[in-house]
Amino acid sequence: MSKVIGGAGDMIDAKPADYKDNLYLAVNGAWQEKATIPADKPRTGGFMDLDEGVEKALMKDFHEFANNESEIKDDLILQAIKLYRLANNADHLSKFHQQPILKDMQRISDLSSLQDLSDNLATLSKNGFALPIDIGIDADMKDTAKNVVYVQGASLILPDKTYYDEKNESGKQLLAKYAEVASRLLSMIGYKLDEAKSIVKKALAFDRSLVPIVKSSEEWADYTKVYNPMKFSEYITKSDNLDLKSLVVDLINDTPDKVIIEEPRYLENLNKLVNEDTFDNIKAWMMVKFVTSRASILDEEFRQTIGEYNLAMSGAKELQNRTKYAYHLAAGIFSEVIGVYYGKKYFGEAAKDDVRNMVKKMISIYEQRINANTWLGEDTKKKAIVKLDKIVVKVGYPDKIQDLYHKFEINENDSLYDNLSRIYKIMTQDSLDQYHKPVDRNKWVMPGHMVNACYDPTRNDITFPAAILQAPFYSLEQTSSENYGGIGAVIAHEISHAFDNNGAQFDEFGNMNNWWTKDDYAKFKTLTQKMIDQFDGIPYAGGKVNGKLVVSENVADVGGLRCALEAAKSENDYDAKKFFINWSRVWRLKATKQFNELLLSTDVHAPGPLRANVQAQNMDEFYDAFDVKESDGMWLDEDKRVNIW
Repeated sequence: MSKVIGGAGDMIDAKPADYKDNLYLAVNGAWQEKATIPADKPRTGGFMDLDEGVEKALMKDFHEFANNESEIKDDLILQAIKLYRLANNADHLSKFHQQPILKDMQRISDLSSLQDLSDNLATLSKNGFALPIDIGIDADMKDTAKNVVYVQGASLILPDKTYYDEKNESGKQLLAKYAEVASRLLSMIGYKLDEAKSIVKKALAFDRSLVPIVKSSEEWADYTKVYNPMKFSEYITKSDNLDLKSLVVDLINDTPDKVIIEEPRYLENLNKLVNEDTFDNIKAWMMVKFVTSRASILDEEFRQTIGEYNLAMSGAKELQNRTKYAYHLAAGIFSEVIGVYYGKKYFGEAAKDDVRNMVKKMISIYEQRINANTWLGEDTKKKAIVKLDKIVVKVGYPDKIQDLYHKFEINENDSLYDNLSRIYKIMTQDSLDQYHKPVDRNKWVMPGHMVNACYDPTRNDITFPAAILQAPFYSLEQTSSENYGGIGAVIAHEISHAFDNNGAQFDEFGNMNNWWTKDDYAKFKTLTQKMIDQFDGIPYAGGKVNGKLVVSENVADVGGLRCALEAAKSENDYDAKKFFINWSRVWRLKATKQFNELLLSTDVHAPGPLRANVQAQNMDEFYDAFDVKESDGMWLDEDKRVNIW
């Protein structure tokens, strides 16, 4: 018998099971039956439970600071609290209503021709308007000490191309809801309803024209494929209708030798997408994208209106209340500031050191695993260990807050819209200014109050924010095996990303560089294909898993679990059952139908229940721990078990 367990809609409302038949349900079935998804959220479970705890703690602090400013000792925190207070002041914001956005919408409606659009590309980009082509600044993937220009295409209204499939009823319903909400928003800022509907119809026509050309989520998941260098002199010839040269030169105040094309197919089709015949549709699309993206920062009526579409997308029953919205907005804008505050108050230096030691241990175990590897040649092993030794570890929160945040000033007499517009422009300019600066390797990509962790292949660093470093992932109250099944597996998962199908193509400095022998890389590709095949097509929540979309995270999962298991075995109190039970516990998930569909279409992670079950099936120790036999549901034939690292 060979089967992969754990998928299916039956898991969403299923009852508890035996460990031998379904690990996930044995651990989480009773929870799954009773768990209630909060009305203002699309899911609940391991990560989300911790997120709610962080939210509750910080909202209490925000409330107290807002009512007693004298308690605030840091000007950056003061600015964040001012933003929170302003965003929470519905009466003040209602006095402005639609007024603040009108001048910006007028800038789009004043565009009289394609030439007019072309002449103003850089200005429109700096001011946050959606464009059919734009740029961003990031590290050169072949020389990560330097920043370069990346050329970006337009994005779809719906989350992924799969939503536009003729058979996708959810996509049709969402697009209809979007059209209805966008029409109402335009009418709320002064357009007659018939005119508003006409504008939205044109916008959707341009959106539809993008569908065959833009990348799918599966294509984006192949990270290295965004790197397509092109000489600047060639790039500027790619449109007959837009001044691509001035777009770049005016934004970075320089003429680059090359640019990086993220979507070659998009650039090759640019003339087809942007021409005199499509100009009216593009203009309408810009108007609709702008009003929908900024509606929530006008007043409560606008927030509730755009919220109807967001609820349809996520399946949540109600919007966050105004106070919770204000907190998330302020904590998002001042993310690093709030992350450091959270880390220092709720985590501290001692815990930082403890977790850093755990990371060092996981790296040493990983080195042992690479040395003992049976399918890698010696040359590749040596280079893999060099990369491993060079991984930069970031735990808890950064030591220094970026200078950018010192530029944010909140005026509580102004509208929320005008305050945020100023901040968005500062952020955009700061990003553009990076072109003339070396890559800042000290920058954190996640704030301390985020319940998550990550690996950055272009910096070869791993980040573990303070918020994830608590039970069930990590606690002094848990056994070592439980901690290794939780945070240990997460730590090793992030290390494994250095050697997943994307990370394996980057060297110890984060440069895209082939450090493998040809034979070793061919073996690695065979193993990653096995991982694709293992997950591809598993039924889940009314849909099916896309093996290619989730392969990098699955490679990291199986490597992380294997490594964490070896670390757990080195402890005197090793208990395989406790290890696998906590591994399964952290992946508990209950989500709305709509959110599950969104995850299956766009998320590079497999659904939590599958991560719990399938990866456990890949570990021989799981079978011994729970005495799993061929007749049991969790059995997977040995030749079907996938182990890479």
